[in-house]
Amino acid sequence: MEHVAPVSVLALRPVLPHPQAIFRGAAIRPVIDGRDLLEEIHPDGDSSCYQEMWLGSSETWPLRAAREPRRVELSNNDCVTDCCGGVFVTIQRRGDYVEWVSWENTNDNRVPVPPEVRFDASQYDAELARVVADHGWEEPVDTAARLLTRRVAETDWYNRWDCLPFGYGICVRERGEAAEVLMRFVTSPFGGGGAHRCHVMTVTAQESVEEQVRRFLEQITATDPRESAESL
Repeated sequence: MEHVAPVSVLALRPVLPHPQAIFRGAAIRPVIDGRDLLEEIHPDGDSSCYQEMWLGSSETWPLRAAREPRRVELSNNDCVTDCCGGVFVTIQRRGDYVEWVSWENTNDNRVPVPPEVRFDASQYDAELARVVADHGWEEPVDTAARLLTRRVAETDWYNRWDCLPFGYGICVRERGEAAEVLMRFVTSPFGGGGAHRCHVMTVTAQESVEEQVRRFLEQITATDPRESAESL
């Protein structure tokens, strides 16, 4: 008789990075049936699902489940996993369920990986939508990155200036007193001679985040990024 995994419950938990982390964006950690499995099988690792990966449409969310199976990176060693290893799982949607199967731990293959995990698809989708809508944990710089991503998309800035986002596009670069949001892009990617460039938005505690984003957007919309942006 074929074994069928019990139905588990997914919870997603935002976690701010440690002070020395290379990646400054907040991490979204999966908790399954109340257990942080990444903490159990990769205790020194960082979640690979950063906030900036959740700012686009639902089709781009890192833990989205589709009929076509996808191998997803869940954790890293604050480094590229091809270099230093991490935890991976294959996510697929099968009927009324979402399955996490074929776990891999390239950080340490001696550590046992979890068996197949099965979620109710409705609960799973609702939890993804809930964490995207939850902003209560944000620091001002996280709010700035989120609002700027949305406003730039609304203004069609990339098409206007013949640019493409690079990497995660808009993300947190620094926190604390020197808080900054980084906007990375490639200029003239289709016409040859494109260059990797960026705009940097400083975020302060002396003014509302909404006003800072509005003013920054006015600035970058009015100037040609080939002349005003910094080189990467």
